[in-house]
Amino acid sequence: MNLTHHEPRKTGRSMRVADYIVAALAAEGVEHVFGVGGANIEDLYDALHRSPDVEGVVAKHEFSATTMADGYARTSNRTGVVAATSGGGALNVIAGLGEAFASRVPLLALIGQPPTSLEGSGAFQDTSGLAGSIDASRLFGEVSLYCARVESPLDLDRQLAEALAAARRGGPAVLLLPKDIQRAVGEFPEPPRTDSAAQRISTTDVTRLAEALRDDYGRITVIAGDEVARAGAREELAELVHVLGARVAVTPDAKDVLDPAVPGQLGITGAMGNPDVIDALQDCDLCLLVGTRLPVMARGGLDTVLEKTLVYSVGSATPYVQARHVPTRDLRATLRGLVTDIGPAATPVPVAHSDPTPIDVPRSDTSGLHYTDAVKALAAALPDGADVFADAGNTGAAVVHHLPVARGGRFVVALGMGGMGYTFGAAIGSAFSRGRRTFVIAGDGAFYAHGLEIHTAVEYGVPVTFVVFNNNAHAMCLTREQVYFEGTYTYSRFRPARIGAGVGALFPGLPSHTVDTHADLAHALRSTAESTGPAVIEVVCDADELPPFLPFLTAPVPAEKSEPREGAR
Repeated sequence: MNLTHHEPRKTGRSMRVADYIVAALAAEGVEHVFGVGGANIEDLYDALHRSPDVEGVVAKHEFSATTMADGYARTSNRTGVVAATSGGGALNVIAGLGEAFASRVPLLALIGQPPTSLEGSGAFQDTSGLAGSIDASRLFGEVSLYCARVESPLDLDRQLAEALAAARRGGPAVLLLPKDIQRAVGEFPEPPRTDSAAQRISTTDVTRLAEALRDDYGRITVIAGDEVARAGAREELAELVHVLGARVAVTPDAKDVLDPAVPGQLGITGAMGNPDVIDALQDCDLCLLVGTRLPVMARGGLDTVLEKTLVYSVGSATPYVQARHVPTRDLRATLRGLVTDIGPAATPVPVAHSDPTPIDVPRSDTSGLHYTDAVKALAAALPDGADVFADAGNTGAAVVHHLPVARGGRFVVALGMGGMGYTFGAAIGSAFSRGRRTFVIAGDGAFYAHGLEIHTAVEYGVPVTFVVFNNNAHAMCLTREQVYFEGTYTYSRFRPARIGAGVGALFPGLPSHTVDTHADLAHALRSTAESTGPAVIEVVCDADELPPFLPFLTAPVPAEKSEPREGAR
């Protein structure tokens, strides 16, 4: 969106608090702020309008604005920023911050508040904690590494610097900004540029780990996690794998941390994982965790074999499994140090390249397009550099398991809180940052939750292809009903809906397709490939198809098709 920019309002070295915040964000390398406007955040948007360096992007819902900032941060290695007004707008940010907190995504939330003179006296949307009102400081403090209420322009420089520093450590930071404080004029120093100097690490611990890897053990299996992506340490990971001659697996949220050409890849760990991982762990002398705590979703099916394996770990946080852990707040520098220390003393055994073995999923006799066939069409259509955002549910499990990462592309799945609809905002935020074709792959349940954020993609013309798998159900919930509750009832089937036609009618001129065969999907992907803006593809599929999700495949055989509850026919 092209806007006419003006210089921030200044008087000598004085400027409004809102203007200083935007100038400081620009110095941090931030180019976009995502949010939804409102009376108690409009002064910040006025400052954004006047900034030549930072663009304000208006979303439809504050949760999606937060996931835009999240997606922006995950694929750019910069701090994502969301701005929201007080009251309901502020509360809508909480769910998005929960995902960023659990996934350690650097994010700054700027939350408007009523004027300080009205706090505790019945102000509209008061969350000061006074006179029985909600306490925003306590509420946001639970989903952030840092939360502060700005009480005076004199405090802003320090508090903003503390918030940005906290976000850089990996997680959300929150500033609560009363309206009168945003409008106040203060004396501010020149915003400092981001200090990208490496964090201090223990060279002693790194050297000891290098010695263990180099001298004491033979066959090594590496499991890499999403911290590799956050640290921008992909090349360093590949070098480490090479000098060790190791086989390597990745957690479900780290599919993109290795170039597809790197040999020795075992695939995905955990509930959506590949069976080769278990075989490699059983056959190795040492397992090295790199940038992952190995939560349940990433270690499902591995607990028994890990208990019998010597495990080392390097990363910012101690893993959930028993391991000899080397803490670091600069994973990239640490991996570089390991490679240097191991160096020519290592004698790696060449590892052959082979495709990971997929989970054996019974082929279901269902209508519509099967997951594996759809993924094949998607894989063939992904251009180099394409970014993929996979949403929660059966569709997400199939895509995480089967879809290869495009060369030079990113692959994001949000497993911190795993909320439906995350991808619609996150992909838009990423597309603003990276400026390349980005794919959302989500189910119809995720679309109903936050899919109308497509409107934002249309308004700004961002290059996002929204692929919506429509099985007229909350399919993962339906599968659970069938697997764990005998399938005699369901709350999870819906009346048929035509999402492609509906979105096409809602947004005239938006390329929109509905497909139910491999050939039709391939054609739709080709026809939208040259589009400069967004596009929508509805994939008609069947809710009764099993996904490649180990808990379902190791449970009793699903019951026959259930019938929808009365009123959902």
